Amino acid sequence: MNTAILLTDVIPKTLEWSPTVGGIMIACNVLAFIVGRSTIKYPNVGPELPGSGAIGGVSIPALLATTSFGHIVGTGVILGLNTRDYLS
Repeated sequence: MNTAILLTDVIPKTLEWSPTVGGIMIACNVLAFIVGRSTIKYPNVGPELPGSGAIGGVSIPALLATTSFGHIVGTGVILGLNTRDYLS
């Protein structure tokens, strides 16, 4: 039996990018930034962002941490919605 045939039966269809997918990722990153800004113990420690007053007064490490977390959450949400066929 050919293993390639078995794998194609199990692997779900890959979701293509759309404005809806982009909007979900942006919303997850904004939510992660809001949660991270209020829960990080020292959000101002480290190199400062240019114009940090407009971004919420967080440092570069805090911004990288919150957006990394936002991408992880966004990927999970997009894959979960795709599995349930809400994004097809």
